[in-house]
Amino acid sequence: MALLQEADRKVLKEKFAELKNPVKMVVFTQEMECQYCKETRQLAEEVAELSDMITLEVYDFVKHQEIAEEYNVDKIPATIIMTGGDDPKDYGIRFYGIPSGYEFSSIIEDIMMVAGGETGLGAEMKAWAAALDKPVHLQVFVTPTCPYCPRAVLMGHQLAMESDMITADMVEAIEFPHLSNKYAVQGVPRTVINETIHMEGAAPEPMLLAKLKQAA
Repeated sequence: MALLQEADRKVLKEKFAELKNPVKMVVFTQEMECQYCKETRQLAEEVAELSDMITLEVYDFVKHQEIAEEYNVDKIPATIIMTGGDDPKDYGIRFYGIPSGYEFSSIIEDIMMVAGGETGLGAEMKAWAAALDKPVHLQVFVTPTCPYCPRAVLMGHQLAMESDMITADMVEAIEFPHLSNKYAVQGVPRTVINETIHMEGAAPEPMLLAKLKQAA
């Protein structure tokens, strides 16, 4: 049974007709598929089917451990959005957990962003990212029913695309309770920067930049 409704497929096909450059989706699952692994894989398959500009690679987290390590993937289900074609580039954009509900829009926005080659961030944020000389890791905790979460996820992924020093993960809070407990996630979105700095809500760029400067 398809996860995407026909009306959604039609809208996405029209949207993907605007894709300027190839995009590759990489999904990690396993033979005995984890909770939501099957749905995550199927969702990626259905999205990739909608455009010749989108390719999909699916790997077994256990059998293809070396590939998982290459991508620094440490949990599943995992989805990566990167440029495809002859010159693929991994920006450090990660989805851990199923990107369903409101988070489905984040997958689509990321595909459009990566294909377009432009993050859309403001000049001050871009300048900070360009000057960065230390790694920054963002984890944005979300739930599928949170309408404010996609904005926080997108900003994290914009930053990851802007700088090779930045990686950004969407983490579905319910699927990874041990991480939610570790980072005291009681509401979403909750962004964790370099393990120590936390921010609640979908903050505007200046507020996030202040937190990033504090963490870096």
